[in-house]
Parts: sequence; C-alpha cells; structure tokens
Amino acid sequence: MAQRLRGKQIAILATHGFEQSELIEPKHLLEAEGARVSVVSPAKEASIKGWKDKDWGDSVAVDQPLDGADAGRFDALVLPGGVINPDTLRTNEAVLDFIRSMAGAGKPVAAICHGPWLLINSGLAEGHEVTSWPSLQQDLANAGARWRDAEVVVDGNLITSRKPDDIPAFSEAVVKALAA
Repeated sequence: MAQRLRGKQIAILATHGFEQSELIEPKHLLEAEGARVSVVSPAKEASIKGWKDKDWGDSVAVDQPLDGADAGRFDALVLPGGVINPDTLRTNEAVLDFIRSMAGAGKPVAAICHGPWLLINSGLAEGHEVTSWPSLQQDLANAGARWRDAEVVVDGNLITSRKPDDIPAFSEAVVKALAA
C-alpha cells in the first residue's frame, strides 16, 4: 500500500471523555498512510481516558501537552467527538487558539460527531457547510453554518463527519486533503 502521507504530521486534539473510536480509528488509519499522528491535550496527565458505549473506555497516551504544542509543526488537525471531550474543550481559550491557528494557516481541520462544537466556539463554523451528530444541527445553524446530513462534508479546509460509522470516509477525506 502506498503511504500517501509520509512525512506529514497530524495533531489529534482531545481530553478525557473523547469518543474512543473517533480518536483511535482515525489515528490508526492515518498512521497506516504514513502520517505521524500526535495526541495533543490540555490535560496535565500523561494519558487521557476515552468513552466507549456508555462507560469509560481505554486510555491513550498524550504525546504533546497543549501548552507546549506548536501548531506550525502540524499539517492537519483532527477533533474527535464524544459529548464530554468537545464540551470540555470548547471553553478552553488555549484550545480555541490552537484550532484558529491551524485553520488560519489554511491547514485541514477535521471534526467528527460532537467535535464541530469546537468549530462553533473557535468562530470557524460561520459561513461553512458542515455536518455533525444530528443534535448539533441547530447549534451549527445558530452559529451561521449550513448543516447537511452526509457522511463527510468538505468545505475549504474544514472536514466534518457525523458519527463513528463515517470514520473511513472521514479519514479518507483527511488523507485526500493532505495528499493534494
């Protein structure tokens, strides 16, 4: 298999309560394409705990604390969902600054499930076509986005998906954005 992302660096920004499949599966798929994927977190612990089904899931190592992360060294940003993770992150100004920095540099910013809450709070949703977990539809519309029910929506450098079933299409959209 050709590794289309050899030499690319991708940040996955998350904290405790990330939807386990929405962090782990894209991470593995992007690494299989040759990318170096780093979990970046504002959490002070060495690992963050996922959410799986209706309970806590597995822990994932934090590769880079957010307070030492340089958005300039990454080629793309992935924002996994779950309810707890983005709801916690969206009020953290350092998180929002990191997201804005990536988007402002024209780099792909990919959010899945409840991850688009972070696009709202960082000011990136307005004027863009997006998708998300259905319960965010009104939030995104109120933020000035145009919501569409699709497995993946690409609008400029924003990539959004609805749910764990969309992870293959979501990951492929990130690969295509970086391989272009």
